[in-house]
Amino acid sequence: MRSQFFGNMDQGQLPGHFALQNAKMLRVHLNGDVLARQGSMVAFQGQMEFDYEGSGGIGKFMKKALTGEGVPTMRVKGQGLLFLANNAEDIHLFYLENEGITVNGANILAYDAHLQSDIQRVQGAGIAAGGLFNTTLTGTGWVALTTHGTPVMLDCGRAPTFVDGQSAVAWSTGLHVGVNRTFKAGALIGRGSGEAMQLAFQGQGFVLVQASEGPTVPPHTH
Repeated sequence: MRSQFFGNMDQGQLPGHFALQNAKMLRVHLNGDVLARQGSMVAFQGQMEFDYEGSGGIGKFMKKALTGEGVPTMRVKGQGLLFLANNAEDIHLFYLENEGITVNGANILAYDAHLQSDIQRVQGAGIAAGGLFNTTLTGTGWVALTTHGTPVMLDCGRAPTFVDGQSAVAWSTGLHVGVNRTFKAGALIGRGSGEAMQLAFQGQGFVLVQASEGPTVPPHTH
């Protein structure tokens, strides 16, 4: 798996059509179709059609309904340049080479339409973690993720790695994932409040960690 941190990698050596217009905007050289987050289109040049992407069968529909995981997507077809963004969040690109990545669905901006997607319970993080589910993307092609703030990429092969459960954006599917809880009173070592819970990663692979739990949702005024 190769990744591009804000345009620092030479894309000329890779097939495909994803590129960073800047740190906040994705440019897709479209000649076919791509799946993107609904409402993420900010501009396009050329001829394109935008269609709601179905749930992919009753099984996936039920998984989304029961788990709350996943993000509404649209299928974009045509030829030209497509520009995507989401709330001016930072964008990180991955190129999968017949492999998989586990992603928090809320962080998905776009991915190649031929990649396979599924909703799965996070390995080792069952009821003890509140029933944590993520989206798994597998195959060969591009994936664009958004993060709230500039993220860090941690190499889990160097040492056991622990990440706040709400700050972990994505990780290699080959990693062993467990749950580490802090029971000491007042040990607020994570971003949340109350009892701290971290995902524990071991093995060869990476974890992408954003700078916060995500944007704050403003309170309702009614």
